[in-house]
Amino acid sequence: MSNPAASFETYRRRLLGLGYRMLGSIADAEDAVQETYLRWHAVDRDKVSDPRAFLMTTTTRICLDMLTSARARHEEYVGPWLPEPVVDTAALAPDSRTELAEDLSIALLLTLDRLSPLERAAFLLHDVFDFSFSEVAAALQRSEAACRQLAARARAHVRALRPRSTAAPAARSGEIDEKHAQLISAFVAATRSGDLNVLTQLLASDVRVETDGGGKVAAALNVIEGVDRAARFLVGATRKGWREDFTLRLATINGLPGVIVDGPDGPVQTSAFEIEGGVIKALYVVRNPDKLRHLARRAGPHESSPEPS
Repeated sequence: MSNPAASFETYRRRLLGLGYRMLGSIADAEDAVQETYLRWHAVDRDKVSDPRAFLMTTTTRICLDMLTSARARHEEYVGPWLPEPVVDTAALAPDSRTELAEDLSIALLLTLDRLSPLERAAFLLHDVFDFSFSEVAAALQRSEAACRQLAARARAHVRALRPRSTAAPAARSGEIDEKHAQLISAFVAATRSGDLNVLTQLLASDVRVETDGGGKVAAALNVIEGVDRAARFLVGATRKGWREDFTLRLATINGLPGVIVDGPDGPVQTSAFEIEGGVIKALYVVRNPDKLRHLARRAGPHESSPEPS
């Protein structure tokens, strides 16, 4: 405890995971964790009986303060807002064995974004990070009964909106299932060749396509729904946006099978596929350059080319 950096490092991954789930942004989560460290450095650590509770509580309260400005930014955001894509979900693991411990799917994060800040905090601390309700109450400065109600309301929303298919094996292994890889390769080939007939066979009838450009690059300003509209949009966007100096690599994105598009200067787009029943149920595309800066360009151990042979 006499060394603030060494004693803090044990909890960094857990705090970063909490911050990302609260804020949907790696950059903002890192800012919250850094502020937590500054407070840890300044406090009389010999008087802290439970470092885990102190640090998680501190990060939670910092995130609650940050959510006020984050929500204001969401209201002014151009087009759909999606969380920053992450490839290394293990770096954000909560060190718990709860049902949702490994779920960083975009669908879950979008559901969390619809909750009130206190509902989100209560739910994450209890259901994901395995805090007792007495610990949640202390962190949120509310009664245990109030925290139980907050978590219960959040849990009901999550169960109603979170697709069962998002608890994908990729989230646990970091590897893309061979069938999913083949489906993505066929998708890439169909969009690049403009083959609408093949593409519609790969998409669910009620498929959703969400693209996040943040008003900084070309992207759809509304969610695209339905197989025919989605197929035409995807072919048109690929025809207009593809460049010969782009390269593709398969990667798990928020635990989902996905593709990263690299340009000469780094990543220009990520696409995460929600697959159900052998077809693409939802496609989440992030093109906002501010949300891609943290992604390394070089392929990781679970990345490969999706180019069809």
